[in-house]
This record gives sequence, structure tokens and C-alpha cells, in this order.
Amino acid sequence: MAASSSSSSSAAALRPVTHLIFDMDGLLLDTEHLYSVVFEQICGRFGKTYNWDVKSLVMGKQAPEAAETIREVLGLPITTEELLNESKMMQEKIFHTAELMPGVNKLIRHLHKHNIPIAVASSSSEVSFQRKTTRHKDLFSLFHHIVLGDDPELKRGKPHPDPFLLCAKRFHPPAPPEKCLVFEDSPHGVTGALAAGMQVVMIPDEKLNPDLKKEGTLVLKSMEDFQPELFGLPAYD
Repeated sequence: MAASSSSSSSAAALRPVTHLIFDMDGLLLDTEHLYSVVFEQICGRFGKTYNWDVKSLVMGKQAPEAAETIREVLGLPITTEELLNESKMMQEKIFHTAELMPGVNKLIRHLHKHNIPIAVASSSSEVSFQRKTTRHKDLFSLFHHIVLGDDPELKRGKPHPDPFLLCAKRFHPPAPPEKCLVFEDSPHGVTGALAAGMQVVMIPDEKLNPDLKKEGTLVLKSMEDFQPELFGLPAYD
């Protein structure tokens, strides 16, 4: 059963973990609204509306797959490649402005201080990742490793479990999936993490359809609401 920050759900269902894996877009970094700005502009030019129904279909997916979905669902009169190229050009100009989401700096530094192994599993490409983290290199250096969407070892992206399983394997020593806790904001990411046999804290955008918020092991409104001790991790000082 999905717990939420507003419920008095028993913590008995939550299992202790030793390793944490974080999504990046919309979870660590406030980039989702930047994606929205870009696609709203492009789609609007063709008289189409890029709304939350469409956005929820592509959140967490790799860029080529996301562009193909948007083009098909909205019936855009351009090719997937044209949509991809134009959106990338626009994104390049704004991704460097990405800010950290609330509560992220506090949690990541807390976990690092207590030597809890942490990593990132993101659908972003290497180029996109570097641009988005421009202002946050110091914080991202605290992660043990980072798995990206164009990783040569990655066969399939989210909603498949592959990114999370690869991420778990790269800890030293490799982490058992059942000992990993994933943080995600997208339904696709939650699906993939659960398929990998991991628990998932979902921190969805408030505009996401409530029906798509039900699968997380724990659902919170913000990273600021996370209590590490619920999963056997050191509590905040």
C-alpha cells in the first residue's frame, strides 16, 4: 500500500536499507519546468498544447523516446528528429540555470557525512547532465557514481529496471537490490525501481495525476519531509 506524507501509515512495511539511488530531473534538480517551457513553446507553434497529461507520459524517459511520444500523441507535423534537435538547442540555453530542489542539499550532505553510499540513476545524456549540474558540481561530487541514459552498459532505460540494477552493481561492493532505496518523481522511474526489487520514495510534482502517485513505497510532498530513520538510516542531528 502506498503511504503518503499526510497519512499515519505504519513504518512496519518499510525495510531498512544500506544504499540510496537518486533520480535527477525533477528530484534533485528543478529541471522539469525547464523541459515544460521548451515543449510548450514548440508545440504551441503548431497550435498544440503540451499539458500534464502528455508530460506524465514522457517524464523519466530518455530524450529520443520522449520526443517520439510527444510527436505521436500531439500529432505534430514535424519529424521526431526535428523535435529532438530543436528542443535540445533550446534546452542548451537554459539548463545551466537549474536549481536544487528543496531539501536536497541537506539530505545528500547528511548521507555523505554518515558514509551512506549514494548514487544517481538518470535518463539524461552525459552532455545534458554536465549542463544541468553546472552550478552544483560540488554536491554531485559527493555521489559514489552516476549512471546516465547514454551509458554504454545500459540496454534499456526507465520504466525498465536496468538503470537501477546497473547503478546498484557499481557500488563497491555491489549492493543487493533489496537493500537499495530509490528516490523518484516520475511514474516511469517508480515502475522501474519496483521492477528492480527496490523500495521507492516518490516525490511527485503536485500537478501529477493522483492515480499516478499510488505505486511508491512512500509518497512525500517534498524531500524536506523525508525521515531517514524510517529506513534504518541515521536521523538528522
